[in-house]
This record gives sequence, C-alpha cells and structure tokens, in this order.
Amino acid sequence: MLADKNIKDFLKETASSAPVPGGGSVAALSAGLAAALTAMVANLTIGKKGYEGLEEEMETIVKEAEEYKERFIEYIDKDSESFNKVMAAFKLPKETEEEKEARKNQIQAALKNAALVPLEVAKNGLKIMNIIETVVVKGNKNAVTDGAVAAMMSRTATLSALYNVKINLGSIKDTEFVEKTGKEVADIEEKIVKIEKDILEKVVL
Repeated sequence: MLADKNIKDFLKETASSAPVPGGGSVAALSAGLAAALTAMVANLTIGKKGYEGLEEEMETIVKEAEEYKERFIEYIDKDSESFNKVMAAFKLPKETEEEKEARKNQIQAALKNAALVPLEVAKNGLKIMNIIETVVVKGNKNAVTDGAVAAMMSRTATLSALYNVKINLGSIKDTEFVEKTGKEVADIEEKIVKIEKDILEKVVL
C-alpha cells in the first residue's frame, strides 16, 4: 500500500520510472496534508485563551478534518489502482472479434473509473475549503499561516486531480459521460480558484 510507505520511500518511488504513484496519488496526498493542517489549526485553537467560545465548533472541525484526511489517504492507493486497471485492460487478448470487443469495453470501463477517482478527490478538495476558511477566520491567529497553506494545498490538490480527470476523458467514447463530467470539472475549477482567493484575502498577518 502506497499510503503505508514512509515519506522517503514514497518520494523515491514517485521519482522512479514506475508509472505509479503519479500525479493522481500525489494530488490525494496533497489534499490529505490540507486536511491535516486544518485539524492542526483547530486543535491549536481548542483550550486557548481568547477562543473559549469556539471550543465546540473547533472540535467539530477536528472531527471533520480527520474524516477528510482518512478519505484522502484511501485515494492515494485508489488512484494508483485505477491506473493499473487501465493498463491491465490494454493487455487483454485481442485475437478474436469477441476478445477485441471485450477488451474495448474493459478499457472504457477502466478509463471511466480512472476519471471518477480523481474527480472524487477534487470534489472533496472543494468541500473541505469550507472548514479551512473557518479556521483561517476564527482559529488561533498564531496558526493562521498554517490555515493559509491548507487552502493552497487543497486548491493545488483539486486542480491537480482535475487534470487527471481531463486526460482520461480524452480517451472515453461515451459522449454523455464526457460532457457531464466535463461540466463538473469546469464548475469545480472555477469555484476552487475563487474560494482560495477569498480565503487568502482573509489571512491577517
């Protein structure tokens, strides 16, 4: 499991000639880091003088951020697994017409899955911006830059994941699927850039 590797081994494997982990797994890892930083800022707010009225809200954010973190960790491996399924589909036999048809269908199914996995990372990367904004605005001011980094990491993770969606859409023949997913991609792209800008403008140093 990629998610179980230490940082040095993960980076070493990413830098190698192996096709995975690639950009999709790195996007998921980046989103996981954003979630971890969000939880950190909330934890640094709980129990601190001057923030007594935010205990319950920050405790809820810690719980939500931890759930996001675990979700993103799962997607580190899910993304690599989806890529491996695409590669396996391309290696299927194609001697007979039946085999060719089965291979074609398997490839298309694998490509759709390879698009949907990073799309989920992107969707969650956008969703977590809500609690990131809260810790930036209300959280411990001594950790506000950590909240800002969380916002930037989540933005980067989301846009990175969307690139992985786009490259798979280019090979998918189902026009309805491509159109629907393409619209989702465009919508998320627009929203994530705007909300990151809004959050960073609220960072007071």
